[in-house]
Amino acid sequence: MDDIRVAVAYHTGYGKTGSLARAVADGVAAVDGATVDLIDVARLDERDWAALDASDAIIFGSPTYFGSLSAEMKCFFESTVDRWVDGPRWKDKLAAGFTNSKTMSGDKLNTLFDLLAFAAQHGMIWVGLDLYPGWHTAAGSPEELNRLGSWVGAMSQANSDEAPSVVPPTSDLTTGEHLGRRVAELAIVFARGRKAVAIAA
Repeated sequence: MDDIRVAVAYHTGYGKTGSLARAVADGVAAVDGATVDLIDVARLDERDWAALDASDAIIFGSPTYFGSLSAEMKCFFESTVDRWVDGPRWKDKLAAGFTNSKTMSGDKLNTLFDLLAFAAQHGMIWVGLDLYPGWHTAAGSPEELNRLGSWVGAMSQANSDEAPSVVPPTSDLTTGEHLGRRVAELAIVFARGRKAVAIAA
């Protein structure tokens, strides 16, 4: 397999979105030929920017606060303006997203659309979640993957009175892992395709 690099760029306020970010990164790392960079956007340094620029794909993650991105994630987005004006530099990278909130809904879909719109403005190619919805029948269980029924990206729910070592639940973390694997596998497909087109040209 061709070696590819995936960055997981996230912000976490209370550690729970960070738990989901690590699960997404574990999914990337499980794919042969994939390297993952886990990047906290509230603590960016030059190596982090270099990793973002060198990546084949970036998976963005933010908690949902008041139905939208965290202020730190928005600040990170606005700090990429030179990379947008300059090309855009991230054009044709794959992109995906994930979010967490303390409620089942919390208007998390709006946060995912914010992430998608940012990626689209950079000319990136969005990868959604391909899992059938879980927990949608009387016999269903909250242990099923994609229990919150999202396809734009991965969603998780974490009780506000529990620690990030306990929440989000395993089903949400495993859904995040699935998203990470999917992005890494598609990044390899895209890398091979670009190489084949270059050879043919």
